[in-house]
Amino acid sequence: MHGILIIAPNWIGDAVMTQPLLAHLKTQFPNSKIDVLASVWVAPIYRACTEVNEVIDAHFEHKKLQWDLRKQLAKKIAGKKYQACFVLPNSFKSALIPWLANIPFRIGYRGELRFGLINLALENPSKVNRPPMVEHYLALSSLLQEDQQAIPRKLTPTLNVSSAAQESVEKKLSNLKIPSQTLYIFCPGAEYGPSKRWPTDHFAKLAQELIQENSTNQIILLGGKGDQAISQEIASQANQASRIHNWSGTTTLDEAIALIGMAKAVISNDSGLMHIAAALRTPQVAIFGSSDPAHTPPLSDKAKVIWLNLPCSPCHKKECPLGHLQCLKDISPEQVLATLNTL
Repeated sequence: MHGILIIAPNWIGDAVMTQPLLAHLKTQFPNSKIDVLASVWVAPIYRACTEVNEVIDAHFEHKKLQWDLRKQLAKKIAGKKYQACFVLPNSFKSALIPWLANIPFRIGYRGELRFGLINLALENPSKVNRPPMVEHYLALSSLLQEDQQAIPRKLTPTLNVSSAAQESVEKKLSNLKIPSQTLYIFCPGAEYGPSKRWPTDHFAKLAQELIQENSTNQIILLGGKGDQAISQEIASQANQASRIHNWSGTTTLDEAIALIGMAKAVISNDSGLMHIAAALRTPQVAIFGSSDPAHTPPLSDKAKVIWLNLPCSPCHKKECPLGHLQCLKDISPEQVLATLNTL
């Protein structure tokens, strides 16, 4: 198997969860070149994977077919003569490019009318009995091997920080006189929705307590452009302007990976940045609300999960269907600080 193409998932956390699949494929086919076709917002994850030969950036847009773009990419990919392609998203449109490019083995889960587009398929697990995401992606490798026992069962994702991103953030920190030794990263966003976001006043109180504990502690708020407002709210509520820095929406994902890699600890919701922290083995506290830590936990021995396991959770809803959000509100800043201190 000389050439393998991966069609990447569209969520950062899911992309991190695919790294063990890449590692296993590299073990199965050590002489193969593994390339990844990824949307531009997910591509930095694969640049941090040592198994990847080339990342092909695709300017996909959510919920759009972009037929002409897919045809152009298929033409480019056809010239690379891949022998196999793993289509990791479940959508119909994600399976179009490898089919158009005539890749012989097109591997993925059944779903969304993909019969024929995918020619080596596994049944999609039910939503009630879903395996952890790493196992979900890893299982696809069984379609290219006879020995089922050879599939590793307990692999954890691993990422590497690029030297360019490392230099970039070190320069930024140096300019602001922020020492990395006392740097805490807060990730207050969660793309999925409000039911995954710990309240801003709780983040602000935790920031105050960390600074009271040690006056040299510095806090950087990380996230995308959509997280700028809630990050600013936290910074304002904490009222510690010289110690709290809102970098949401102002860093690239490559830089965010580098920052998380050098932090003393990360405090986050269940989000893509949580999975990045786990893959970099940075000490972290992960706060869960509407989602299930059994399905998408931070896979690291340096991670602690806080989840109240209320009767109404996990509901997997974007907003609290009961209107109270107790699964997150009842996790106190003091509880998170105490957990942080056990790291």
